Amino acid sequence: MEAQPDVGGISLLLVEDDEKLARITAQYLESHGIHVELAFDGPQALASAKRQSFDLVLLDIMLPGRDGLEVCRAIRQRQDVPIVMLTARAEEADRVLGLESGADDYVTKPFSSRELLARIRAHVRRARGRTGPAEKVLRAGRLTLDTGALTVTVDDKPIALTGYEFALLRAFVERPGRVLSREQLLDIAKGSAEDAFDRSIDGHISRLRHKLGDDPRHPRLLKTVRGAGYVLADTDDN
Repeated sequence: MEAQPDVGGISLLLVEDDEKLARITAQYLESHGIHVELAFDGPQALASAKRQSFDLVLLDIMLPGRDGLEVCRAIRQRQDVPIVMLTARAEEADRVLGLESGADDYVTKPFSSRELLARIRAHVRRARGRTGPAEKVLRAGRLTLDTGALTVTVDDKPIALTGYEFALLRAFVERPGRVLSREQLLDIAKGSAEDAFDRSIDGHISRLRHKLGDDPRHPRLLKTVRGAGYVLADTDDN
């Protein structure tokens, strides 16, 4: 059986303007061996992310100074750390907007501390666990994926992807011409995080298309199959 990636020694940035909630959450996570640094507004979060590296960022959307979506975009431009949004908003549009801003996942308040811990561990495990004996280079037309270095090129030009986006693209490249449903993509890319919202895949696909230079209105690489899911088209013709 393949060994599971180590998820010990997790360092986490928690950005939450409700100081009571932040400290209670931090206390729970630290009781499970996770080091937590707190930030209570947007500028403080960006300063912390610039000062040191974290294994994961827990980021509230509603923040003073700079809101969570703006902070998410700024962090994502600098590094490929897993970002999980904390939001009291339940609407689909808000969650998709967070994912399109660069987040890997979201947790809706009020949340279960046990579920939050499971999601953190799942994202860190995935971020740490893509190296090992299975490393190889995958090619599909103009696309090249190095699964060891976690790099992607299109026409030999490097493309910066998040860990989640890389996992999604790898799923397509390993299954060219096969339609993958949202549920299948969640199962492939999301690890053990539970209770996922399947429409979140749409946000990730949208961002992935943009990064690959695929026209979102008339995509030629990642095509939508209405009512079924998505498929990687024959990239040699694009």
